[in-house]
Amino acid sequence: MSRIIHKEQLSKDVFLMRLEAPLIAEERKAGQFIILQTDEDLGERIPLTIADADEDEGSITIIFQVVGKSTNDLSHLNKGDDIPVLVGPLGMPTHIENFGTVVCVGGGIGVAPLHPIAQALKKAGNKVITIIGARNKDLIILEDKMKEIADEFIVCTDDGSYGRKALVTEPLKEICKREEKPNMAIAIGPPVMMKFCAETTRPYEVFTQVSLNTIMVDGTGMCGGCRVNVGGEVKFVCVDGPEFDGHKVDFDNMMMRLNSYKDFEKKKAHECNLELEVAKKEAEL
Repeated sequence: MSRIIHKEQLSKDVFLMRLEAPLIAEERKAGQFIILQTDEDLGERIPLTIADADEDEGSITIIFQVVGKSTNDLSHLNKGDDIPVLVGPLGMPTHIENFGTVVCVGGGIGVAPLHPIAQALKKAGNKVITIIGARNKDLIILEDKMKEIADEFIVCTDDGSYGRKALVTEPLKEICKREEKPNMAIAIGPPVMMKFCAETTRPYEVFTQVSLNTIMVDGTGMCGGCRVNVGGEVKFVCVDGPEFDGHKVDFDNMMMRLNSYKDFEKKKAHECNLELEVAKKEAEL
């Protein structure tokens, strides 16, 4: 069991929570994740990357987007509420060393799992160039935290409402074309964004690491739902990853499989909203 000690809303459907978890805070490494359930008996297992940790406070930070019933249920918990099941740290940690210059690219909610990785890379002595992007200004998250880490910082929005009007691949390409190209790139965000980041760096032979955490289901490798093709081999994201060589990932196959869950998630989110409306009406009677 873990108590919520802080909650805030970062954008329309994105929430940040700090959870009481001293052992996880002590053991976690960049790139690892936790699994939680809002109902011990019936709740869906939700895998979420550890966005930050505070050993002194004994807490970990999670950031999540409401996409279905389970994350909607989680978003309605508040400070002081308990989460009955919290397990972690899980997954293979990010390999951290002094590579030289690393470009960290985050799209939307992907900035959350990118934060501890960029933090660890900077601590290891790397020059960190950070690009974060979203559809519009309201969806930009963790700007101040990412800016603190970065030696060079770029914000992009699709509609030009903030920062540079561009997709994140545009400044990424410009950086790869520099006389001293980066030694490595890390891209985390929607699968289509990671796919095109990998295609952008491919001609310049810049090794590009991606995090496929969006496809995880149970987080233990038992369900097989997170299998992906990497370099012609089947990998399970939750136990073999979540990070892989972006130039070897079959993104088209991954996105096809992810899309098969969308109608179900929308249905569950709709059902949950109906439940909330009914409860609201009953409370008014």
